[in-house]
Amino acid sequence: MARQGETTTNQLPLYQNRLTIDDLLKRVAGYLPETDLILIKQAYDFAVRSHGDQARHSGEPYVTHPLVVATILAELRLDVTAIIAALLHDVPEDTDVGLSEIRSVFGEETAKLVDGVTKLSRIDWMAMEQARSKRPVSSYSDDETSPRAENLRKMVLAMAEDIRVILIKLADRLHNMRTLAHLPLDKQRSIAQETLEVYAPLASRLGIWQMKWQLEDLAFRHVEPEKYHEIATMLVARRTTRERYINQVISILQQELERAGIRAEISGRPKHIYSIYRKMQTRGVDFSQMYDLLAVRVLVDDVPDCYHAIGVVHSLWHPIPGQFDDYIAMPKESLYQSLHTAVIGPEGKPLEIQIRTHEMHRVAEYGVAAHWRYKEGSKRDIKFEEKIAWLRQLIEWQKEMAGAQEFVESLKADIFRDRVYVFTPRGEIKDLPVGATPLDFAYRIHTDVGHHCIGAKVNGRLVPLDYELKSGEIVEILTSKSPRGPSRDWLNPNLGYVKTAHAREKIRQWFKRQQREENIARGREQIEKELSRLGLSNEKLEDIAKLAKYDKVDDFLAAVGYGDVNLQHIAVRLTAQRESQIATPSSGAKAATAAMGIQVMGVGDLLTSLARCCNPVPGDDIVGFITRGRGVTIHRKDCYNVQSEDERERLVNVAWGRAGQQVYPVPIRIEAWDRDGLVRDVATVIAEDRINILSMNVETHPDRTATIKVSLEISSIDKLSRVLAKLEGIKDVSSVTRDHS
Repeated sequence: MARQGETTTNQLPLYQNRLTIDDLLKRVAGYLPETDLILIKQAYDFAVRSHGDQARHSGEPYVTHPLVVATILAELRLDVTAIIAALLHDVPEDTDVGLSEIRSVFGEETAKLVDGVTKLSRIDWMAMEQARSKRPVSSYSDDETSPRAENLRKMVLAMAEDIRVILIKLADRLHNMRTLAHLPLDKQRSIAQETLEVYAPLASRLGIWQMKWQLEDLAFRHVEPEKYHEIATMLVARRTTRERYINQVISILQQELERAGIRAEISGRPKHIYSIYRKMQTRGVDFSQMYDLLAVRVLVDDVPDCYHAIGVVHSLWHPIPGQFDDYIAMPKESLYQSLHTAVIGPEGKPLEIQIRTHEMHRVAEYGVAAHWRYKEGSKRDIKFEEKIAWLRQLIEWQKEMAGAQEFVESLKADIFRDRVYVFTPRGEIKDLPVGATPLDFAYRIHTDVGHHCIGAKVNGRLVPLDYELKSGEIVEILTSKSPRGPSRDWLNPNLGYVKTAHAREKIRQWFKRQQREENIARGREQIEKELSRLGLSNEKLEDIAKLAKYDKVDDFLAAVGYGDVNLQHIAVRLTAQRESQIATPSSGAKAATAAMGIQVMGVGDLLTSLARCCNPVPGDDIVGFITRGRGVTIHRKDCYNVQSEDERERLVNVAWGRAGQQVYPVPIRIEAWDRDGLVRDVATVIAEDRINILSMNVETHPDRTATIKVSLEISSIDKLSRVLAKLEGIKDVSSVTRDHS
């Protein structure tokens, strides 16, 4: 079925004074039972008695306002408790009737909603930043509001222990914006600016498009009246041409969809004035240069029809590259789902098309309100609860309204962009930085939960401990019943197990509390293992301790044991130290093969090459061997061929230069349990570090183990240390070392 034409862009719904309780009851009768209608009528009568002869600035009875607010919520099909709370939301604030009386007559749940709205109404938003700078309306957008607006929005959400409180407040603001003309001009502009900065972005974040666009256009009308009327006038002037074109598109598309067996409802999609203004500002163009004012929306029965329909559209008109978005497969956090595309339509004009199901359209128009269910005896929609995790979490960090100045100063990063919100299995919300892992989550729950963690499930599925959590996920930590502590690997930044300073410090504290002797022994084991696999076994612990700025070896080893010293940093310092120890050549000496970054001391004009028997890399302790006819071959000092050399006079001092970006072949040996996907996992880890693989050989053994020999291009020993640590963290890998064979 096709719906011709489009809604006039600047037609904003206005309720007249003649709206009555009967109008509200008729609206809610479409989805609420008769018993609820009786309760709503009782609440309305209670509001009438409470407000008495109070009047609004317009001169109309004050009770008209809560009646309109309740009607707006009825359009969102909210439950009876929300409707009643909307009718009563101004009673405690503006009359002598207290909250206790509302509680005794209408129950605790209604009283809590009314109390929540009352608290929000007491916030003097504009006073919270008296010295704020004047910013033009064009500097705000759906995704980027001022720090002040974002902070206030967080506070609104934090105080709202029930989402319905926010919905009532939004409806309250929407009606106030519709009647704003009755206030003084300075008040009009102040309230309109606040609406653009706080309430419209909040409605957008909640996915309530119907409220969002009305709040934006109404506010824009008062903040920039000349620009508002200029755009509105031009839209009206072009309306006939635009509707003719849209009707032509609808007719063509309807025929093609019917031919494809798709039942669809097609309509013109109006462009709203503030969104047009924002695009004009963003693109730096005037109204005459706006080519995307033509848009249609296609509603179909199910998801397969959405994708079938997009195929029909793209076969009918040429798609514009880069203008296709699939919000069905990847919904927005506001619950929004739809397919978006832009094509070159009839007459060569750009045309925007949205395709979604009827249910998706309901969610797009009403956001979280479309999912809200408060039916007696019914269970909450768990899937919905997961999707609004970011809302629930905010309750935890801000229970009471703080002082304005303290609040503004305390809020830092944008919580919506920089945080993830995940559930515990009991439904509690924990907020963590983006990139946080199950281990970070475990330590946020409790230190002991982190210490005893042995695994994690996300949405019921086992995940590795370095998995990056996403908003809305349910995280379950698996713990060991037997006494245990954290793994030292968790402190290794290369392995990515913990991302938060809080978790890292708790792990370090645990190791610091262990026996000093145990830490020393563990530290010695770790440092020897690291030096061995890097081929640096000849290094003295005393020298390494001094390099790490420890006077005593035992203190250094203990620090390594409880995680205060990062072994990779030691490798980096060893490399830097050796580079700094390059001696100045004698007057007759020259640095051979500068591209290789090696200096031969006391011998001039000699060709150098790297020995294939030990494959040294920058950071290795090296020595040169003068060959017959092939210049100087560079070996590691611990190389077997050097150690067994009889002609010691042919050994010369060499040092690494500062060649910088050179790479060197390094063979490594991986011992692991043979399993499917092992080689793939090894290759993936290496690729993630952007290291080139020169060769790879896999040998399987009768005992179901495997040896993988890989030759890598490595630029320094610290990079080698990092990749070896990551490879050792692969499942079923038992050891990773430089291959001396």
